[in-house]
Amino acid sequence: MPIAVPPSGLAGLTARAEQGTLRIENHDPAYEPGAVAPGSQWAPLAQADAHRLAATPGTPANLLTQLVSLPAAFDLDRALAAPVGATLLPAVADGPVHFLGAVTSPPGQATTTLNHHTGRRLGIHLDNFDRLPYPRRHLARRRLCVNLGPGPRYLILGHHDARHITRAVHPDDHTTRAPHTDDLRRYVATGGDPACVRLRLEPGDAYLAPTELLPHDGSTADLDRPSTAAFWLGSFPPEAFSCFR
Repeated sequence: MPIAVPPSGLAGLTARAEQGTLRIENHDPAYEPGAVAPGSQWAPLAQADAHRLAATPGTPANLLTQLVSLPAAFDLDRALAAPVGATLLPAVADGPVHFLGAVTSPPGQATTTLNHHTGRRLGIHLDNFDRLPYPRRHLARRRLCVNLGPGPRYLILGHHDARHITRAVHPDDHTTRAPHTDDLRRYVATGGDPACVRLRLEPGDAYLAPTELLPHDGSTADLDRPSTAAFWLGSFPPEAFSCFR
């Protein structure tokens, strides 16, 4: 399924969204070979396209993308003080929440994630913390990200999810596969739908997104200040957070 936004949060998300396209980055040595990067042209998200992002009734919480405000029950200072990998038990989640860490991104970066094994930028990618195969990929936990500032930042999301991409590039044996960033790269390189959106996050803004299912990365392109993003992984019910309106 594509990006799915609760109808209650659709207007707020649309106001912060732009649409663009993905491409293969073949020239910048800062990127891994074959990495997927966003193009440099962005346009306001058309209303017709925005309405197609609306989640249908009954969409499971772990498939939803939300721009949110943190609830009072989430103690941000305490959560940030936890060691990376620590398990938290906040009242806002259905089960434990794991702190993934915080990363400071300089301004002017088309994408922000580095592969620390290669020292190169990963580009738009799929997370794989839960390591779920194709038949169970839709059950992966969502990521909570908070922009700690001082500058704004973007979240870039590919329009099509990991299951669509895996079916497209492995039509004969997709059910035995574990979706991977390499599948996304092959999908874009062979003419798959390159549509994407980027969502602007001001300091203090947060998002919940199924980053094991949707191709994604952060971005500070066209911005003039750094920003620090903090990340957690958990099963978050949609009603625990207030969506932007």
